[in-house]
Amino acid sequence: MADQLRKHNLVDFSSQQSIGVGLRSPHIIEMITQRPQLGWLEIHSENYFNPHSLARQQLRQLQPHYPISCHGIGLSLGSADPLNVQHLQQLKQLVTETEPFLISDHLSWISVDGHYFNDLLPLPYTEEALNNFCDKVIQVQDVLQRPMLIENPSSYLQFQHSTIPEWEFLMAVQQRTDCGLLLDLNNIYVSSFNHGFDCQTYLAAINPAVVQEIHLAGFIRKQLPQGEIWIDTHSQPVSDEVWLLYQQWVHCHGSETPTLIEWDADIPPLAILLAEANKAQAIIDKELANAIICNHA
Repeated sequence: MADQLRKHNLVDFSSQQSIGVGLRSPHIIEMITQRPQLGWLEIHSENYFNPHSLARQQLRQLQPHYPISCHGIGLSLGSADPLNVQHLQQLKQLVTETEPFLISDHLSWISVDGHYFNDLLPLPYTEEALNNFCDKVIQVQDVLQRPMLIENPSSYLQFQHSTIPEWEFLMAVQQRTDCGLLLDLNNIYVSSFNHGFDCQTYLAAINPAVVQEIHLAGFIRKQLPQGEIWIDTHSQPVSDEVWLLYQQWVHCHGSETPTLIEWDADIPPLAILLAEANKAQAIIDKELANAIICNHA
């Protein structure tokens, strides 16, 4: 499956911008007419399942100009429910037409007994949950005949009977299924505060060779009677602390991993989103310049 991942990731991000943005409906017309300089676009897969929809028609107009990544929220890979066959077939049809260079979903679940929730819910990190999740990932990859990426979550509670740290659980999923990882640095930062772990401990456990995509986003701080909690809302600019984590990642592991700016709520004008993408590109450019200076020193 790792060989398939390399086969399908045909976009050479070493020779162009590796920074992309999430394609959101308020920006689609502007994206079609102005085609700003970006490395790629990410879509939320479920919004494009209907092959006759306006959204799908608009996507077809953008496909010749941008590599596309399909990011899903509906597979509910961590649920005890069986996979939704209809959902999986719709995803397969979208993938067949769109030929995305990456396909991803979350380390989470959203359904029980066929009832779906609006939130990505956390897993108990146990051997039983690990086996169930890996079985689902393997099933999806077998149907799609493509590898997928699994994204680390942001979370606000933990199960008392969890026995495996999240970073070990995530790496176990990768090793057992040969999937790739989508590393969301904002999720790591938010969860580190909510659960009291060190971001560096998390990052040190991740094999950079299997990280095929990075997400950057913003969050909010909320005061509750029980204390402060950080919520991954994707409604703010990327925080300074997450930028520092990204700079560290690029410095240690290079700049070729496709990186996405996410903004899903309180969506600003496209210019603001592009400015965030330019910040990410500036970090890459600075690290590349420093590397050149060091090589000539």
